[in-house]
Amino acid sequence: MAKVDVRKLGVVFKREYLERVRSKWFIVVTLLGPVFMGAVTIAPTYLAMRSRPRDDLTRVLIIDATGTGLGARIATVLGTSFRKAPAPRVERVSPDRLLLAEDSAVSAVVRRDINGYIVLDSNTVANRSVLYAGRNASSISDVQALMSSVRQQVLAQRLEHEGLDARRVTTLTAEKLETKTERIGNSGREKGSGVGNLAFGYIVAFLLYMMIALYGQNILRGVIEEKTTRVAEVVVSSVSTNTLLAGKVLGVGLVAITQVLSWVGLTIGLLLYLAPILFGNMPAEAGTTAAAAPRLPTDMITSALPTPGTALIILAYFLLGFIFYASLFAAVGAMVSSQEDVQQAAMPVMIMLVSSVLFMSPILTNPGSDLSRVMSLIPFSAPILMPLRMSLVPVPWYELAASLVGVMLACFAAIWLSARIYRVGLLMYGKRPSFAELAHWVRYAR
Repeated sequence: MAKVDVRKLGVVFKREYLERVRSKWFIVVTLLGPVFMGAVTIAPTYLAMRSRPRDDLTRVLIIDATGTGLGARIATVLGTSFRKAPAPRVERVSPDRLLLAEDSAVSAVVRRDINGYIVLDSNTVANRSVLYAGRNASSISDVQALMSSVRQQVLAQRLEHEGLDARRVTTLTAEKLETKTERIGNSGREKGSGVGNLAFGYIVAFLLYMMIALYGQNILRGVIEEKTTRVAEVVVSSVSTNTLLAGKVLGVGLVAITQVLSWVGLTIGLLLYLAPILFGNMPAEAGTTAAAAPRLPTDMITSALPTPGTALIILAYFLLGFIFYASLFAAVGAMVSSQEDVQQAAMPVMIMLVSSVLFMSPILTNPGSDLSRVMSLIPFSAPILMPLRMSLVPVPWYELAASLVGVMLACFAAIWLSARIYRVGLLMYGKRPSFAELAHWVRYAR
């Protein structure tokens, strides 16, 4: 393999980095990236926590076929809990006339006389099932509010039937128990909650995948552009292909790192500033104490931030993964001569990258499984899946070392293979080479 000219490498590296960092689109995406991420993460959480049942929630018909007066109890509780809404109507029917009552209720819903109806029968008394049908049946907040009252009164009636004081039981069971999780690693108790680690691991894995995919294909498009405009012929007359390839990969890689670090800093700043404003005055759920109030997103994220050593390991995985995929994308760009062939030629590389994302869900569900362990050791998926696994569970040092060594060896192999293809293919025009021709390039390239 030809040597790399350090001086010329610096020139190529500087050009690739500054050309992209100074562009308006880079500045806009860097500044708006955290805003977009906050919009798709914090905004849904905020709206879900703020969501409340509609004002006319109890404009429903309760069809009571139990013969126990359960419908009246539920209507009383709903009227007390939702004083601004109209009181629900109760229709007592015998079990044999239940279907006729439902048909009549459906017609009332169609005419918009009521929002929906609740069916209480023997299965409800036995605490097995209850039916709600209405225009807002797909509204989770509405249905949960109605069914909470139904479950409460079914339980109270069953307790009274057993000779217990339902009010006393309700008072004793009203307080909600706050669940806290804490991870124990090889060195003992570690900071961070389960939810925070889960969120952090997912965000890290997603960012690694997104930056590798976006900037790897950025290199591919850059090589194609240089070939089609014949700029490559001028460049390689003064710079070796190895120096050019190394400068492109390192320069674009530093651009990706710059953007990620900017996003992280801006996101933390936005969270620290906006989260207390958005979530600080969040109304507590009925029956919960201040101690059991939901934790702020900033609390979960700051508690899950990695140690400096872990952060360096994650950075190493990003660099190695980016070099691996960027080298392959550059080789693909050198192989083809037109934009029409790019998608098909890049498909094998994209399959390796996308397959890593497909295994994120199983690893999030069970990070200690054999599948998680194997996928975090395979070189092409380890740069994304090992940081995810590290954020969720303690990883043995020998697995971490084996994974890093495997990725390093894969990087050397990808660089060696890509350099040979890049050296020949950069100045080749015409049809896309066959596998036999690629093997010939790799074998005889100097």
